[in-house]
Amino acid sequence: MENEDLIKKWLKGDLTDDEKQAFEERKDFELNTKIINEAKRFKASQFSMVDDYEAFKSKYQAERKKVKSINWMRPLLKVAAILVVAFGLYFYFSESEQTLFKTMAAEKIDFELPDGSKVILNALSTLQLNEDNWEENRTVSLDGEAFFKVKKGSTFSVKTKGGEVSVLGTQFNVKQRNKLFEVVCFEGLVKVASDSTVKILHSGETFKMENARIIENKTDQKEPQWLHAVSRFSETPFINVIEELERQYDVKVTPKNIDSARKFSGGFVHNNLEEALVAITKPMGLKYKISASNEVVIYAENDQ
Repeated sequence: MENEDLIKKWLKGDLTDDEKQAFEERKDFELNTKIINEAKRFKASQFSMVDDYEAFKSKYQAERKKVKSINWMRPLLKVAAILVVAFGLYFYFSESEQTLFKTMAAEKIDFELPDGSKVILNALSTLQLNEDNWEENRTVSLDGEAFFKVKKGSTFSVKTKGGEVSVLGTQFNVKQRNKLFEVVCFEGLVKVASDSTVKILHSGETFKMENARIIENKTDQKEPQWLHAVSRFSETPFINVIEELERQYDVKVTPKNIDSARKFSGGFVHNNLEEALVAITKPMGLKYKISASNEVVIYAENDQ
């Protein structure tokens, strides 16, 4: 530190008028004043007396390092602040253009899109669309399961992680759950594109891709059974059945010492947990227990 004698005299209040003027013109005068003012806010038992030069010197060096560090980082902090604001504005305006529909566990909702097309959203699902350019681009993003009644018009597209469904005007169901992607056409024609596979489905035809395996089938149903509070499965891994039961009842199900990959065909209702559990465990030779906290354990009959 330069001019230690000058600082010592300043601490003791012994500066002449000329010395005081020279001292106040120093670049570190503001820092020195800050240290003294801070010191006055604390009790003597916590810090050395203000006129203790060695204590002041130690504090000065620490504060000077801090100031240098902050000064060095200040340009970077300014750039970071600008980027944070820019990204925040970008995401705010991007998200503000989107309309989001979302369901909780054990919840279903129905709503209309801007063109009058109808959607029913199954439990624990989300659907997102941009209403601003809807007439030019009838596209929705889906995570979960939904049933669509699409008004005729330009191409209507449903995008999911597993694939994309395109129609002009028809009724169809789309399910995207984990590694399962399934489309069922109930009326008209549906174009399905998943990875390198493109299929045209007619009324009553189904397309399912599960763990990269394609399964095509037919149905005589006029609409999905979950609209009537029933979940149906055909040759479906039992773990997927358990997961769907969790969504419909908002419960936690723990499979204990069972083969969760076994295939299950059948279904369960959405309005009675006991009946639903009997429906999925009895055909598989399994049992269940429901705890007081509404948690369920499914186990083998010989595993008590």
